[in-house]
Amino acid sequence: MAIDDLHRLFAPVQLGQVALRNRVFVPGHTTNFGRANQPTDRHVAYHAERARGGVGLIITEAVRVHPTSAGRHISLGSFDDASIPAYAAVATAVHEHGAAIFAQIMHAGRQANGDATRTAAWSASPLPWAAGAHVPHAMGHDDIAVVVEAFAAAARRMRAAGYDGLEVHAGHGHLLQQFLSPSTNLRDDRYGGSPANRLRLTREVLAAVFATAGDLPVGLRVSADEFLPGGLDPRAVVEIVAQLRAEFPLAFVHVSHSAYHGSYSLATQMADMSFGHAPFRHHAALFKREFADLPVLAVCRLDSLPEAAELVAAGDADLVGLARPHIADPHLVRKAMTGRQHEVRSCLACNQGCIGRLETGLPISCVVNPEVGAEREWAAAWSDRPAVRRVLVIGGGPAGLSAALGANRAGHRVTLVEAADRLGGQVELAARVPGRERLGLLTDDLVRDVTAAGIEVRLGERVDAATVMTGDFQDVIVATGARPARRELPGGPPVLDLADAVADLIEPAGPVTGTVVVLDDDGTWAAASVAEQLARLGARVHLVSPTASVCARITTYSKLALLRRFAELGVRAQPMRTVRGVDGSTVEFVDVLSGDAVRVDGVSAVVDAGSAIADDELYRALEARPDGPRTHLVGDANAPRTAFEAIYEGRLAGAFLGQYDTEPARRVLLAH
Repeated sequence: MAIDDLHRLFAPVQLGQVALRNRVFVPGHTTNFGRANQPTDRHVAYHAERARGGVGLIITEAVRVHPTSAGRHISLGSFDDASIPAYAAVATAVHEHGAAIFAQIMHAGRQANGDATRTAAWSASPLPWAAGAHVPHAMGHDDIAVVVEAFAAAARRMRAAGYDGLEVHAGHGHLLQQFLSPSTNLRDDRYGGSPANRLRLTREVLAAVFATAGDLPVGLRVSADEFLPGGLDPRAVVEIVAQLRAEFPLAFVHVSHSAYHGSYSLATQMADMSFGHAPFRHHAALFKREFADLPVLAVCRLDSLPEAAELVAAGDADLVGLARPHIADPHLVRKAMTGRQHEVRSCLACNQGCIGRLETGLPISCVVNPEVGAEREWAAAWSDRPAVRRVLVIGGGPAGLSAALGANRAGHRVTLVEAADRLGGQVELAARVPGRERLGLLTDDLVRDVTAAGIEVRLGERVDAATVMTGDFQDVIVATGARPARRELPGGPPVLDLADAVADLIEPAGPVTGTVVVLDDDGTWAAASVAEQLARLGARVHLVSPTASVCARITTYSKLALLRRFAELGVRAQPMRTVRGVDGSTVEFVDVLSGDAVRVDGVSAVVDAGSAIADDELYRALEARPDGPRTHLVGDANAPRTAFEAIYEGRLAGAFLGQYDTEPARRVLLAH
């Protein structure tokens, strides 16, 4: 990556009448920060922080144009003029920091289920987006007219709110794409059948938007490939854009991919670390070749600025969008521009804190950045400097590293002690599994920051309660993690915990013969990634879980791609099964519903990825000493969970040292 390429990324660019200070933008992404379908103070602070971080353009999350698209009150919508002041507050905050802001306007169509609003979803045809999803209402001509007018009204309101431009969302399997695609449009009227008829609604929407947008630049977001049988492919979408561009003065085309469909297609929309770097950059390149004089915006799994700069340098795109990297580090542009690229906090592309929380109706957060969505509250907390205390952190995994950094930033004197000869904890083990290597960036960045902060670190040192009592520490944060709870299966094949499986089966990278049973009590990546890699090495893998859903705690956006890989590799998933016993190389399970026995023969090894046990003995010992320092318990030592909870808990403990009754602490806790 040449320095000149990065400098080219920071060169100004023009979209219509709007001059942008650089070619980096934050693409629209749902936050679930809304209230009554309007922006809140959380949106103001969230976008202001990213504008302050140096980005050239922010595109809002989808502003739904009609109540039938709302889905839930925490989404954003613009249904009447009363919404204008809330949107204006966001635009003003972004402008104060020198960035431009465009509003993305959209109707979600069939996936805007009415569970919260008790309304029917609207679509081109009565086809649900996934098995078991609501069957949508097939829109009549009056419904279509209502939606067209709603797009125009939303555009007018965004202009009144001071937005610099508009992005009409015709991708990601939302309503306009549902009309455009032959896989979802089965109509036989003037809005269905031929390509021209399927294009009609998008043409009518653009005509209405341009009529109210005034001098605001208007662009189009498209999915270059639906990845669906009988769906839109890149050549078809190029033709759609060509026809629309011939009729409307589009300021840009934002090239994405996928459809909101319960299949592999949806997994590509938020491509996780298993996809590799920039897996869909060829789509933007195709549109740039076809429309040389039309600004092309590229997006998806552009993990860092140097990687994104490759597309601009190659002429594949004019602007590059980084959503998850800006969630992870809102200041990544400013850091790179001032020669501090090495300080950027890395996005893991794990999908856990962002889309994984959205899926459950929660606001976004981030594994590596626990301040997401509470920027204002954390800023106030850091400015409230307590009296300096002497703090000992025991354990150098994610929770301990995060706690040490939190306490250091709060102004305390910190010593971190780790029994092993290196920092990282269980994340180091997870990152050794092929396909999950990006997890190593988490501990790399934490260790880098601990070193840069000058925190005293002592490795290879195991401490007990007596040792702690001899120190002069006023607070002790125990982050000793958890240990595996490997079950005994006497008389059967060898039973390995996850660490054994990685060391004995995966790391040698040789062929694995025979049948391996992976017991998965938790439904997380810990078992799934090991099962996948064992299958790649040649094992016949059975993934066995007592839960009704396979990999129950992995977000659907990642699971749909994972299950496709399982199918390709021949992994046999066996949900709703528990171990009954073993006999030689045979493992017997019981179906939790019927009670019937299920046997797997020829098993050469069992990998037990069952729930871990908190390693909290030291905490209990310290807690029992009435004359000891204040003691705090964080991460897996508190309760075995994931790095997401560990880093958040460590940050809180370090920043507030248990004093959650203070006003700054209460504000932070309530914001999350």
